[in-house]
Amino acid sequence: MRKLIRKITQATSDDNFRHFIENIEVLVSKILSLFMVLVIFTAIVDLGSFITKDLIFSSDEVFHSNLFKAFGLFLNVLIALELLENITAYLKKHVLQVELVIVTALIAIGRKIIILDLKVTEGIELIGLGIAILALSISYFIIRSSNNRIDR
Repeated sequence: MRKLIRKITQATSDDNFRHFIENIEVLVSKILSLFMVLVIFTAIVDLGSFITKDLIFSSDEVFHSNLFKAFGLFLNVLIALELLENITAYLKKHVLQVELVIVTALIAIGRKIIILDLKVTEGIELIGLGIAILALSISYFIIRSSNNRIDR
């Protein structure tokens, strides 16, 4: 009876529980990685389809707007790659790298600005995007500076 109680106590110890949770985190991260690869391939197929249908065979009037849509699709692939990099970095170190997250957010805001239609965008949205870019840029600078000091 004492052996059974000792095994139950060991099985429910904090270390064993943390190990169990870490295994779940790794499993979820691997599943997310597989799904992100699927999203990346789907985005590439979508980009290829868009380029062949809407960009190459479009008239001159539509080409300009389609070009910005193509840039947006390219950046979608880059954002998905950055997200995959975030997930794989987490799998390697079991730590979320804030610098990668900020770079991903900067790319996403850059995408938003590139595909932005200024005819229908209100000034408050532009101010918000500007503030977001400024805050993310400052955050990136601070983290990058602190990482450089640590590396020395």
